[in-house]
Amino acid sequence: MKGLSDVICDLCPRSCGAERSETAGAGYCRMPALPVLARAALHHWEEPPISGARGSGAIFFSGCSLGCVFCQNEKISHQDFGRATTLDRLREICRSLIAQGAHNLNFVNPTHYTHVLAGLLAGWKPPVPVVFNTGGYDKADTLRGLEGKVDIYLPDLKYLDSETAKRCSAAPDYPQTAQAAIREMVRQTGPCRFDDNGLLLRGTIIRHLILPGQVGQAKAVMDWVGREFEPGAVLFSLMSQYTPWGGLSAHPELDRRLRPGEIRAAQAYMENLGLSGFTQERASAREEYTPPFDLTGI
Repeated sequence: MKGLSDVICDLCPRSCGAERSETAGAGYCRMPALPVLARAALHHWEEPPISGARGSGAIFFSGCSLGCVFCQNEKISHQDFGRATTLDRLREICRSLIAQGAHNLNFVNPTHYTHVLAGLLAGWKPPVPVVFNTGGYDKADTLRGLEGKVDIYLPDLKYLDSETAKRCSAAPDYPQTAQAAIREMVRQTGPCRFDDNGLLLRGTIIRHLILPGQVGQAKAVMDWVGREFEPGAVLFSLMSQYTPWGGLSAHPELDRRLRPGEIRAAQAYMENLGLSGFTQERASAREEYTPPFDLTGI
């Protein structure tokens, strides 16, 4: 695991070898070595055992190692909005969220900042679970450097088709990379464990966002999860919150909301497979799921 002053980056699967100095951004993620943050606040729109009654302490990193054309966090993932900070300030932010009653510390899109998390959590065990909330495009080798530091992994599994991954996220190796990363996450956390209030203490929740016209892709993802993991080893979250976002002129098939029939078909498939987890209704595609990136809490 790299230190905060290392400049040759191979943290994410792109292994671009960028020279990321402490303050100068570079590489595919366009970020410096020190963290750039866009928001830190209690967040109530995760899965129920993550959000609980008081909210998850969500800390949003700017930049991204993926290139999803439909990203709802475009302001920070594509436009790089955020404020550079230090490791000491990040620790203060974490403690502030805990003091506000956060059920956990939820690091959102941390793939290109795994070295920062390793430094933050070296010698400090927060009194609440640590959540690694990721698009799933992670290197298993990099994740091994977080073993013992992360309690809950919250990865996407967006696609199992390389052509779709290339067209929609500029990452044709996404399927096999995400599968290997998720296997490593589950190895680290083991099966899901909850406290007396039903809040998740440890485990992995695999997420899949249904895309317009891609119910077949959702079924393939669910088939893989059902084959790969024993019942109870993971939870599965089938998300219906897709909203057309950004410039989709080159992807007209994505420039619409989900149809009710698409949601019903995917949810029925999940139920028939017997996957334990969560579903969303079509009404979930609303603004609250994309928080305002306005430097709150930074």
